[in-house]
Amino acid sequence: MTDLSLFIEAFHLIRPLWLILLPVVGVIWWSIRRRANVEPFANDGLAPHLRDAMLLGAKSARRLQPIDGVAAILVVTILGASGPTWSRVPDPFLAQTAPVVIVLEVSTSMEATDIMPSRLERAKQKIRDLLELRAGARTALVAYSGTAHRVVPLTEDAQVMLPYLEGLSPEIMPEDGSNATAALEIATDILAAQEAPGGVLFVLDGFETSDLPSLSQVEGTSVAFLAMLPEGTRDQGLDQISDAPVVYATPEGNDVRQIDRSLNTAFRRAMLEDESQQWNDRAWWFAWPAAFLTLLWFRRGWTMQWGLALAVFICVGAPMPLRADGLKDYFLTPDQQGRLAYDRKDFDRASELFIDPLWQGYALFKNGSYEKAAEVLGRVDTAEAEFIRALAFIRNRNYRDGVRSFEAVVERDPSFPGAAENLEVAREIVEYVEKTREQSDTGEDSGIGADEVVFDNESDRGVGTELVAPTEESIGVLTTEQWMNTVDTRTSDFLRLRFLLETSKEQ
Repeated sequence: MTDLSLFIEAFHLIRPLWLILLPVVGVIWWSIRRRANVEPFANDGLAPHLRDAMLLGAKSARRLQPIDGVAAILVVTILGASGPTWSRVPDPFLAQTAPVVIVLEVSTSMEATDIMPSRLERAKQKIRDLLELRAGARTALVAYSGTAHRVVPLTEDAQVMLPYLEGLSPEIMPEDGSNATAALEIATDILAAQEAPGGVLFVLDGFETSDLPSLSQVEGTSVAFLAMLPEGTRDQGLDQISDAPVVYATPEGNDVRQIDRSLNTAFRRAMLEDESQQWNDRAWWFAWPAAFLTLLWFRRGWTMQWGLALAVFICVGAPMPLRADGLKDYFLTPDQQGRLAYDRKDFDRASELFIDPLWQGYALFKNGSYEKAAEVLGRVDTAEAEFIRALAFIRNRNYRDGVRSFEAVVERDPSFPGAAENLEVAREIVEYVEKTREQSDTGEDSGIGADEVVFDNESDRGVGTELVAPTEESIGVLTTEQWMNTVDTRTSDFLRLRFLLETSKEQ
């Protein structure tokens, strides 16, 4: 499905009853326009060509009239009041890009050099291009041949994935083959834990026909294929796939962009079906053409008497305060300006512009100002605000306050997504901190420490003291260069060992 077809399918009016006024406007316009078109000297006995030459402005009745401008403004205003929309209001608690699991085939057939330097190396290049295109989006990596393995979980940092991607080769896989069904099961398990719907991208050079039934069993997840095959080469299994897009690799980046559009379109379609989110009212789009049409009132002969009186009343009776911030303040509210800065990821500027405390607190949270975010969000008595406040406490290492906030979220809305799970994690953190302090008091685990970290002592467990890490002089810590020289294990060796352990455990 393309973006255009999705737009056509989702487009509707939030307040369609306003359209009833359109025929009323049409009737009024037609009646006034008809009277304006009546020639005042139709039966004066003069020849038509002489009458046209003698009368000034005789043809003006057939041109645009003030009623035309008024009717156009009313039509545009009514269309805006009807509330056209085709998308949902973005949820600030969810990522706005689909989480994607990249499934890479790492079999011996991928070492073919009919695509230079090889199918596998070109596949890695395409994956890097996709990660760059989806900068900041959550992406996971799964590798498969005869067996399938989870390489990297969902992460927003592409740099974390690159070393593992480079370490993949057929030599580290426990078995050769092409078990796409097992890889698809791992990918769907990863996405099942996500609140937002996601997608699976297979990067491969062939698809076994025996794996086709597994595609029909996937629900709520979009699947796409990027075929690493030379131009003119076809695969029987890929040709039989009818319910998922199959894109063949090209020397340019068109294939990657097409894949990204396909996965995001499926994601947006799923978000449109989320009834918990409000529709994004686009009525403000019609304010611009309406404002432009009002400029016609200043044409000679078009200015209406009551229009001048209304303008004087607006300017004198309700003057707008002068603003020195720029023209933007005359067209956008502070919250709208803050949202624009937020979309640009300028969270510092967004936190200054927002008036809504919920959005201001969330912008502060995204900017890393956790203490200030918790203070601002404390003024909002909603489960959403308390949830972000709890995350701010946790990020600021105020674990007990985080536990209290999560408990408040569960109390206000027991079904709030992620509240119960995060509450358990926060409690485990507090328990671990207190247990660590007890062990440090009894001499156990003497190596546990931190650089001047202070824990609270509300439960009177252990001694509420600082844990000071030993200095380099006291234990002879290696320098960074010395430590790196002692590490001789490559990523491929680590993955080979891990895959072998996973395979032996399953068997």
